[in-house]
Amino acid sequence: MARIEGVNPDNTEGYVKQVFDAQAKKWGAPLLNHLVYARRPTIFRGARGMWMGIDGSGLIDAGLQSLINRRIAFINKCEF
Repeated sequence: MARIEGVNPDNTEGYVKQVFDAQAKKWGAPLLNHLVYARRPTIFRGARGMWMGIDGSGLIDAGLQSLINRRIAFINKCEF
């Protein structure tokens, strides 16, 4: 359970809705951290920009990125 309540993805629109729809298509539901980021659109866009920059740089292989994300989730006791 998140410590901070996220937004209801059904009540979003525009860019946030597009991102949530893409995440739902890929993973079955919007990512929990993005639901929290979406409480403040400027933070949401900043976080998305970071992930797009990491993906676009090609410096971290997608498989390694997944392993890093899972390790961080484990350290933070997050149910990834």
